[in-house]
Amino acid sequence: MRIALVMERIEPWRGGAETSAHQFIQHLLGLGMELEIVTRSRLPSAPGMRVHTLRCNSTTRTGRSAAFARQADLLLDRLEVDLVHAISPCVRADVYEPRGGTVVETMARNLALRRSNAARSLKRLANRFNYRQRLMLDLERRVLGREPRPVVIALSDYVVRQLREHFDYPQSQIRKIFNGVDPDTAGDTQRQQDRRNIRELYGVAADDLLVMLVAHNFKLKGVARWIEAAALLAGDAGVRLQSLVVGKDSPIRWQRAAASAGVGDRIQFTGPTKRIAAFYHAADVLVHPTYYDPCSRVVLESMAAGLPCVSTRFDGAAEAIEDGKSGYVLDSPEDVAGLAERVRLLADPDRRAEMGRRAAQVSEGVTMRRHADGVAALYAELVGQRSAAR
Repeated sequence: MRIALVMERIEPWRGGAETSAHQFIQHLLGLGMELEIVTRSRLPSAPGMRVHTLRCNSTTRTGRSAAFARQADLLLDRLEVDLVHAISPCVRADVYEPRGGTVVETMARNLALRRSNAARSLKRLANRFNYRQRLMLDLERRVLGREPRPVVIALSDYVVRQLREHFDYPQSQIRKIFNGVDPDTAGDTQRQQDRRNIRELYGVAADDLLVMLVAHNFKLKGVARWIEAAALLAGDAGVRLQSLVVGKDSPIRWQRAAASAGVGDRIQFTGPTKRIAAFYHAADVLVHPTYYDPCSRVVLESMAAGLPCVSTRFDGAAEAIEDGKSGYVLDSPEDVAGLAERVRLLADPDRRAEMGRRAAQVSEGVTMRRHADGVAALYAELVGQRSAAR
C-alpha cells in the first residue's frame, strides 16, 4: 500500500509526539508500507519513503502552520496514494490521528491550570485573541466535521471520550489503537552502569529515593504540584528523597519555587537529554502529575524501564497503570497530599520492586510495533472497503 502521511514537523529530538511519529514511520516501513511523507521538516528520503518538504514562508509560527495546511491539501490532490493519514489536521485525511488529543480539550485543561476564577476568566479572554489557537480549532472542526467522516485513531480511552463529548463523533468512525513505545532492551550491566553514572553526576546516594519527572512544559505537567508534594515529604525521616526534573523548559522560576518550599537542595533541574533511558535506569519512581496528556510517552517509557509511575486520570497512558499494583493514578493533579502519600508508599523497596516488575510486564503489551500493526490493519480494512465499493 502507498500511504500519504501528513505531519507538519517530524523532528525526533523535540520528543513527545514527534519522537512517536518517527518511531511509527520506521515500523510502517518495516511492515512493507510505501510512504509519501508530507511535512515542513527536512528529512532525507529512504527506501520505501519519499519526503515532500513544504516551504511555508511566513514571519509567524501561525502563518507557517496555516500555509502548511493549504499546501498539504494541494499536494495531496496530485499524489497517487491509497490513503491519506494525517497526524496534523488536514481536510483531505482519510485517517486522522490527533496524537496531541483534541485542541478543544487542550484548551480546557490549560484553563484548569488556573486556580482562581479571575485567572481563568483572563485566560478565556486571552484565548479570543490567540490567532494560532483559533486557526487550530478551525482546522480541527473542518477535519472532524466534513463528509464523509474520516476514521479517527484515538491513542487512549481518554481521547475517545474527547471525541464523543466535544464533537459527538460517531463511535463507528473511531478506532482506539493504544499508543506505544519501543521496548527498553538494555541489559542488567548497562542499567547498573547508568544508575551509578547518573547518580554520581548529580550527587545522589545509592540508597536515596530518586524520583524523576520528565516534561518540556513544566506548568502543564505539574512540576509545581510535585514541588509541593516534595515539601510534604521533606520532613519524613523514612524518605531520603532526591529528585531530578528532566526537560527543556526554563528552570529559573521553578528553582525559586523549590527553594521557597524548602526543597531547593532536593530537586535538581537537568535540562533536556538525549540519554533519557539512562535517567530511567537511575531513578526509582516516576511522577507525572499532569493536567493534560492524551497518552504520555514518558509514562509508557518509564514502565518499560521497570519504574512504578504516579500519574493522573488526565493522562491517557494511565489506563495502562494497574492502580496500586504497577503504579498509582490520582483523580486530580491538585491532589498534592495524595501524590506525596503515593511516593511515601514507594519508598518501601520491596513494594517498589514488585510494582516495577508489574510495570515492565504491562509495558510488553504497549509497544510501538503493536501500534503500527493495528494501524496497518486499519489501512488494509479501509482499502479493502474501497475496492469492494468499486
